Amino acid sequence: MTDEQPAHRYTPALANEIERSWQDHWEEHRTFEAPNPAGPWADPQAVGDRPKFMVQDMFPYPSGDGLHVGHPLPFIATDVYARYQRMTGKNVLYTQGFDAFGLPAEQYAVKTGQHPRKTTEDNIVNFTRQVRMLGLSHDPRRKIQTIDPGFYKWTQWIFTKIYNAWYDDRAGKARPIEELTAAYESGDVPTPNGRPWSEQTDDERCEAIDSRRLAYKKEVPVNWAPGLGTVVANEEVTNEGLTERGDMPVFQRSLSQWMMRITAYADRLADDLDRVDWTESIKVMQRNWIGRSHGASIEFAVDDAHDRIEVFTTRPDTIFGATFMVLAPEHPLVDSLAPAAWPDGTQPSWTGGADTPREAVSAYRLATSRKSELERQTEDAKAKSGVFTGAFATNPVSGERVPVFIADYVLMGYGTGAVMAVPAEDPRDWDFAKKYDLPHVRTVQPAEGHDEDTAYTGHGPMINSSNDRVSLDGKDTEDAKQTVIDFLESEGVGRGTVTYKLRDWLFSRQRYWGEPFPIVYDEDGVAHALPESMLPVELPDVADYSPKTYEPDDAASNPESPLSRATEWVDVELDLGDGPKKYRRETDTMPNWAGSCWYELRYTDPANSDRFVDPEVEQYWMGPGRGAGEGVAGDPGGVDLYVGGPEHAVLHLLYARFWHKVLFDLGEVSSEEPFRRLFIHGYVQAYAFRDGRGQPVPAAEVVEHGEGKDLTFTWNGAPVSREYGKMGKSLKNVVTPDEMSAEYGADTFRVFEMSMGPLDISRPWETRAVVGSQRFLQRLWRNVIDEETGELRVSDEAPSQELGRALAKAIDGVGKDYESLQFNTAIAKLIELNNALTKASAEAPAPRSVVEPLVLMTAPVAPHIAEELWSRLGHESSLSHEDFPVADESMLVDETVTCVVQVQGKVRDRLEVSPDISDADLEALARASEKIAAAVGDKQIRKVIVRAPKLVNLVVG
Repeated sequence: MTDEQPAHRYTPALANEIERSWQDHWEEHRTFEAPNPAGPWADPQAVGDRPKFMVQDMFPYPSGDGLHVGHPLPFIATDVYARYQRMTGKNVLYTQGFDAFGLPAEQYAVKTGQHPRKTTEDNIVNFTRQVRMLGLSHDPRRKIQTIDPGFYKWTQWIFTKIYNAWYDDRAGKARPIEELTAAYESGDVPTPNGRPWSEQTDDERCEAIDSRRLAYKKEVPVNWAPGLGTVVANEEVTNEGLTERGDMPVFQRSLSQWMMRITAYADRLADDLDRVDWTESIKVMQRNWIGRSHGASIEFAVDDAHDRIEVFTTRPDTIFGATFMVLAPEHPLVDSLAPAAWPDGTQPSWTGGADTPREAVSAYRLATSRKSELERQTEDAKAKSGVFTGAFATNPVSGERVPVFIADYVLMGYGTGAVMAVPAEDPRDWDFAKKYDLPHVRTVQPAEGHDEDTAYTGHGPMINSSNDRVSLDGKDTEDAKQTVIDFLESEGVGRGTVTYKLRDWLFSRQRYWGEPFPIVYDEDGVAHALPESMLPVELPDVADYSPKTYEPDDAASNPESPLSRATEWVDVELDLGDGPKKYRRETDTMPNWAGSCWYELRYTDPANSDRFVDPEVEQYWMGPGRGAGEGVAGDPGGVDLYVGGPEHAVLHLLYARFWHKVLFDLGEVSSEEPFRRLFIHGYVQAYAFRDGRGQPVPAAEVVEHGEGKDLTFTWNGAPVSREYGKMGKSLKNVVTPDEMSAEYGADTFRVFEMSMGPLDISRPWETRAVVGSQRFLQRLWRNVIDEETGELRVSDEAPSQELGRALAKAIDGVGKDYESLQFNTAIAKLIELNNALTKASAEAPAPRSVVEPLVLMTAPVAPHIAEELWSRLGHESSLSHEDFPVADESMLVDETVTCVVQVQGKVRDRLEVSPDISDADLEALARASEKIAAAVGDKQIRKVIVRAPKLVNLVVG
């Protein structure tokens, strides 16, 4: 502080002091604890008839790098909203936890030998410190960590509920597995092999039950990364077919993995999107991922074989144009289809240069295994490849004999893993046919002007599509589809059906740092879910946290989990109700998605040791017809506001919705959806700079020269280039909230982040612009506190009518903006009112009747300074639960409005009139105007058009 600076100015040092003091006060007085209707935190009087509101951020992961200024954007936004909702009288549940299992902590443990729990808990301490510094109003009792055995006990319990459930298609819901046995016995559900239940062997019965479980183990194609020693999910594989972490090669392998039967819920996951308050773009992303398609399943008979190849197509109308077939390299029929020698007449381009079909298939499969699914789907036309299996099949409608290929652009996980290739109407098939000199037959008349050397994907009349059994020529697409489906069903070679792009969820990881499965295997290898009394199954300590790794290119290797080496933990003797027996624990762990599938439920009742959530508590906070869903027909319930980034707009939300719907079906929760309203926020991005070698240089040390088009940058005197993108250590452009709070104060940082633009739009970070937010808070401080003496400078005098009207408009506008998450415009209105107050109180103390509402309205975005001013204004308790100001509606109506008076459509005068003036009185005023009289002159007024209070138009002639 300089000698000239007033002793009581709102400086960063004073701001830091105020902020720490109020953070301590809130913690000591338990200001933000939300009462429950039942359980250990029950407070019926506090709950009363108050409306409730549950607001939640997406689960953060506690990174060792801590937060940069981009991370708190959604946290500050939800805090602003939670504080505002409290001020409207609601019981607000707002808290935060940590999605703490994950690969980064495990990799750090492998590298250093430090237990991942220690690493993770240290990161949580740092994360919590940073969040507290920002003044977030979380209920601290409700914080959860997925690594806490008290939490993952219930994750494991929910897994056992899913494992012990099946989906009844007739009822459209999940049911306990015991009811499946009864359905098999009664014949309501047919057995897999068609024989009566009474004739099934014990092994067949076990297999029949397991085949319908919602959680099951199966040999499935997976992304195997030998260099990491683990299977990775599709989202963890780059476009280059490498692991996101470590850049290790990924191979497609079939391995026994735990799966979740999310596909059983595909229709409900798609249809119930109509019942939630989400942006349409996110709903489209979810629907596209589910990928529901209506079409036909068609069977193609294979030459000299009993097998039939089943394909699914959304365009059965084009079947006359199917001139070849393509199978995924992983298709189970490929081995049996490939003969020992190439058939006569096989083209060299089809054989891939191999001596036999089996050699060609084997070599191609190995090459395909080195590509990720994303790479296979996105390769350009020139890269498309395949090989002839040596087999031919018969088109069941046209009767034509067609060659069968395998190609990497067909995926086993979508549809049946086989396609009928119609090159004239499908661009991928066209490219493949052109490369391998295969024929094309147009079955749809292209529109005029269509390029003949490309596939035509539009609609039109059918052509080249008739024979003595089926006639499609001249029909439109829909009629042709139905005609083909009817024919297929009559011949027993196909049927109308629905398929989905969505695949069952791969739920196994060969890692240490994750939730153990509550599964043991008996000596016959049969899986058993552990009872609740044996949960949680806690992670054992191991000497080596790394899975067994192999040479990065060793595609034939097999996973070996770190847990498999903990033999004393793996091999156990348990009594599962039929006496002590030896069992072997599952050594895979759950993916870190597991904890985030249900954490919103645990937030409501985290101290409950008897149940994952008390039914009354869940119904209160998340039940349908409550809170944001009150009075809404078809309201599915769920969190009232869920805020997060677009990177989790598909998978996390699908997975959480799936778990929640299973729990609803089984009667465990009253809400049908986990998140009633979803808001996707934008990002804080930043400029980065590179030197002449292309290496990043510290952004904070870059000097700016010139402006506009002449803007240039230097670092250490040398020119550097500027780019725009994500903030991160690798680009040396990180700014931390610690730095911002120390230099400006947390409230200034909060106001700046919320004022940078609409919450759903990404925005560039520019530290220099923060001073605008700082000046706003300093002016607010000066309007209340004398900078020289530290005394209050407010009075009980009534404000001028102009200032009173400005206050009413601000209250009305700021409240509406807070409610609609338009925090940037709310802050603009607060600044406008504060400037008006500064102008009005330049010579005299500010009116208390304006100051106090302004402080209350500022509290959600700048809570520390607002609390301090509120206290100095003489209030003994926190303003956190004070009522948000209510606007005087009479002051919202302007005293006068401007009426435009026209003669022959040209403006001749403007009149200031009452907004309530009648048409007759307004016409009289217009006629009485000297300017209008002069404009009319001696002409006759033929017609008067009046639109009170803003327009009068006189037609003369």
